[in-house]
Amino acid sequence: MWKIYLLAVISFLNGASEYVIAGILDKIAESSNISVSSAGQLITVFSIAFGVGTPFLIAFTSKLDRKKLLVYALTVFSVINILIATITGYEMLIVARIISALSAGVIQVTLLTLAAVLAAPGKQGSSIATVIMGNSTALVIGVPIGRVVASHYDWNIIFIGLGVIGLILLFLALLIIPKVVAEEVVPLRVQFKFIMQPRITAALLITFVWLGSYSILFTYISPYLLDIFSMSDQGVTVALFIFGIASAIGSKIGGLSTDKWGTFRTLAGGMILHATALLLFPFIGQSIFLLYILLIFWAIAAWSSGTPIQFQLISLAPAASGIVLSLHSAIGQVGMAAGAGIGGIAVNHNLLNYIPWIGALALVIGIVTTLLDNSLSKRKQTKQSLQ
Repeated sequence: MWKIYLLAVISFLNGASEYVIAGILDKIAESSNISVSSAGQLITVFSIAFGVGTPFLIAFTSKLDRKKLLVYALTVFSVINILIATITGYEMLIVARIISALSAGVIQVTLLTLAAVLAAPGKQGSSIATVIMGNSTALVIGVPIGRVVASHYDWNIIFIGLGVIGLILLFLALLIIPKVVAEEVVPLRVQFKFIMQPRITAALLITFVWLGSYSILFTYISPYLLDIFSMSDQGVTVALFIFGIASAIGSKIGGLSTDKWGTFRTLAGGMILHATALLLFPFIGQSIFLLYILLIFWAIAAWSSGTPIQFQLISLAPAASGIVLSLHSAIGQVGMAAGAGIGGIAVNHNLLNYIPWIGALALVIGIVTTLLDNSLSKRKQTKQSLQ
């Protein structure tokens, strides 16, 4: 089991490399002499590269054993994060973030593969969940810790730390992880066929809209809290801790609700509450207490949607769960990139106070899609029962 825990720690580091920038966006913008919206594009390009590039890289490296692939990807990850801390120039930062995203994508897929292979008999599901939890924990504690470090020292220190810890974990992986023969990779054309199935297409569209709407505000959460609510650095850190913990609770609630009330009620209800939370932000004035309450409400509502979407996809294609979940991950990253891009445009037009409303508007598409998909599914079931 300790091998799985090592994979989970690597997953945490991987997630931290993606999420941490949202907590220090203002620091990067200030030190690099760029606008906040330009700094936000570092998240956009990361998500696009992760979502679009990972399937191709995994297919290209399909014959490489998984331990070697993890070691190679961790090497690139560690070196590029150290370089991010030392290079100057916005264009070079963009290129470095793209390379970082590609290595992170390969790492995450490889970790999940290794978790399934190295798990004890009958423990594959819990082992994969442990690795995923490592990535999610980066949002809970990685982002606020990054904010603390950037506030007291410099944001570059964070990426040096990511690189150094990556090298340590690389050494441990060499010692601990056994050689694992590569499994047969599903060709990209086969993966594309799954996208063309109507109900799977609907679930992936919901994934895109859900994470896109979330990303519109989350990408700019630090400048939003600093500028709109006049928070101090310490206040932003506390808010990010609260938000991260509430996100983890939301994921758990989503799982429990899916088991008890099903995917449709959980997903539709979660997105409606998600949209409601976003709509309320501009109405709470300068009240820090109400802000904390709304952050908790938003995080729980937003992250309650993850489990029902994944459960829906697995239910629609039980024999190809790996394919549909990898598509879910890729589409989700592209959605986050789109959200970050839309948020950046809004910030550029001095609409920072209203970006929650843009996210809420985008969620309408997801809610309508969920309602239509459920309605069409019920009609199909009725027709089949009458035949």
